[in-house]
Amino acid sequence: MVDYKNKKVLVIGLARSGMAALRVLHMLGAELFLSEKKGPDEEEKKQLQDLNVTVYDQDMSVFEKDFDLVIKNPGVPPVSPIVKRLEERKIPIITEIELAYDVSMPQHYIAITGSNGKTTTTTIVYELLKAAFKEKALVGGNIGTPLCELVLEHDLMHNSGYYISLEISNHQLVDIDRFRPEIATIINLSPDHLETMGSLHNYYKSKTEVYRNMKDQDLFLLNADDETLKEYTERYPIHCGIQTFSLDNNVTYGCIRDGYMYVNEEKVLSLDAIALVGRHNQQNILVSVMIAKALGIDNGTIIETISNFKGVEHRIEFVRELDGVRYYNDSKGTNIDATMTALDAFEKNVILLVGGYEKWLDVTPLKDHLGCVRKIIGYGFSGPRIAMELADDPLIVEDLAQAVHEAHEMAVPGDIVLLSPTTSSFDQYTGYEQRGRHFKELVNAL
Repeated sequence: MVDYKNKKVLVIGLARSGMAALRVLHMLGAELFLSEKKGPDEEEKKQLQDLNVTVYDQDMSVFEKDFDLVIKNPGVPPVSPIVKRLEERKIPIITEIELAYDVSMPQHYIAITGSNGKTTTTTIVYELLKAAFKEKALVGGNIGTPLCELVLEHDLMHNSGYYISLEISNHQLVDIDRFRPEIATIINLSPDHLETMGSLHNYYKSKTEVYRNMKDQDLFLLNADDETLKEYTERYPIHCGIQTFSLDNNVTYGCIRDGYMYVNEEKVLSLDAIALVGRHNQQNILVSVMIAKALGIDNGTIIETISNFKGVEHRIEFVRELDGVRYYNDSKGTNIDATMTALDAFEKNVILLVGGYEKWLDVTPLKDHLGCVRKIIGYGFSGPRIAMELADDPLIVEDLAQAVHEAHEMAVPGDIVLLSPTTSSFDQYTGYEQRGRHFKELVNAL
């Protein structure tokens, strides 16, 4: 482990992960600095004072100061002038994930990344771990609880042997140094984060960092159906054990045939036991089952856990039925592929709500999935562009509240109102969670 005592460490961006990183670094005796764009609130100020943190804004002069190490919040884009200047000055940059890994005793890390399906898969894996390993099962990362927070809560600096289901985003992978999971997967790859990564190549390459440090005895689950993933794993080879999975090819290590999920030719789970709708969820569950089998979890535990799993919040989440109209919250549909997946779960009569922060993603691939859509409503900053590129007669409104109102007014029995924005929420919300909760509040108030 790196000796952090008396090292000058700058944390860029506070939020929950930044505060957790500062608390860990304080325990290790580092000299702490924070660069925060919006400024901490009163409660945060008190915590920062207790940790003896020197607080700066994000003026470029801050990044001319001397630091031994920088911990970058995932929300700070790799293409930002801040990061570029620090790189020019050869100051090491890592993320909170790397810090937590570095200071912890050995644990069983299961790292799950990909363009879509990360949260659902991470949650299912955690439920399986919890059923098998009880209090030794943890979940965190991009899913909500920073890994540094888990380090503090469970004293991972001194305790080992935890099974940690870890959702990890490309922004958390960009500055990986030594992080090494025991099991990892890239569920899929599709265009996203052009606004922060600079190019699709940078985005796809960042995902491959999840397996860069894995060794022979580790396990990577490889999606045999994903051509982009095939290209990138050939460019950046995997140096550990590989198990392939497929929804289309029934001779891979993990596959579906005759109404069952098979792992290594063993019939494990009936598709009838799955409560979640959609082909994409079959993929998420297949990956989760393969991870469970790799960890020695028995079929009975797998079947019971999957049968009882009803889904995660904000991912094609049923909200309510009113006057014969069903409302679904897919606020986590923050890219084109995610919205395509959501639309494929329905056959007809969808009123689609799109819009939010402008990522400048090409929406053309979505057009082939609009057969079930009878009306598109665009809202927020990017709503007009997206809606007008997808439909000849979209309805354009200012915000989500107006979008829900208009959808309610035009909906007839049998219709489905689907919030699946195609993009992130930062034009009007702090994140997809706040947007999804607001949508549910609006729908439940109808």
